[in-house]
Amino acid sequence: MSAASVERPHEHRPLTAEANRLMDRNPGYRVEIIGGQILVSPPPDGPHAVALTDLMVPFLTAGLHGTESRVVQGIGLWLPTGTEDYAIPDLSLVDADFQDHHAENNCYDPVCFRLVLEVTSSNYRTDLRDKVKAYASAKVPVYVIVDRKHQRLHVLTEPAGDEYENHRPHSPGEVVTLPEEVGAEVILNVEQILKAGRRSAES
Repeated sequence: MSAASVERPHEHRPLTAEANRLMDRNPGYRVEIIGGQILVSPPPDGPHAVALTDLMVPFLTAGLHGTESRVVQGIGLWLPTGTEDYAIPDLSLVDADFQDHHAENNCYDPVCFRLVLEVTSSNYRTDLRDKVKAYASAKVPVYVIVDRKHQRLHVLTEPAGDEYENHRPHSPGEVVTLPEEVGAEVILNVEQILKAGRRSAES
């Protein structure tokens, strides 16, 4: 069960209003506010979606989508880095009571997030830089990045300030067991995940 959420004052949110307008005008796009900047990501390609589905399987097999935790796609995480900052991870592992920790604008307090995961697209630098700082600042215990650009799987743990003290990149051929903070044994086959996310022209 999660700790109590931190209440935020509800005030005029010009960036949030503009982000919501952009989402309404561009269905399928992901709109986030990180570091006071609006970031717009195009809809994911097919291999991105396949990799994401394949990634869900080990979490489901480990029993993490049940009474204690939930495996969810595309829910907002309210960030402490700015008054309007929020991110929308590709995949999250959250406490089962996450809906009790709704912050605002369809986002939830970071206290209920055990893990966030991103599969990179054309804006891979955001996942590898800006979101590292954002998720560390939010004290998300585990951040996993499937880096399709450089063919690596990154596991970041031990958030401290705006960085993770432990950052381990993994290459094809490795098998990675995620940290115990996720709540069960989750094993990822790096080669299989990266292969699933590879566009046909890259195969």
